[in-house]
Amino acid sequence: QVQLVESGGGWVQTGGSLRLSCAASGFAVSDNAMSWYRQVPGKQRIMVASLTSGGATGYADSVKGRFTISRDNAKNTMYLQMNNLKPEDTAVYYCNSPTPLLRNYWGQGTQVTVSL
Repeated sequence: QVQLVESGGGWVQTGGSLRLSCAASGFAVSDNAMSWYRQVPGKQRIMVASLTSGGATGYADSVKGRFTISRDNAKNTMYLQMNNLKPEDTAVYYCNSPTPLLRNYWGQGTQVTVSL
């Protein structure tokens, strides 16, 4: 059964750091591309980071240089290291695999709140 569980969110002051986790089951993170998205109320869900099965990474301009996407194949878990956080990073963060058979599966998300 395909499941995604995001965790690691919380409250942090501007300039602080958090590491988000995405525990996957029902498929191998090592064999599939993975992405992190974020969403605020009333706005579209936006991709902020991506990682291919081959290890190529991509980032939205708004987070480039501050966020790092990675995976631990042994734990079947994806991560998003978030450094130098800004108030505009406040959102619910979700993980997802963009492959055809997995793209419709989403977890509950994890809230990140960055204060001034």
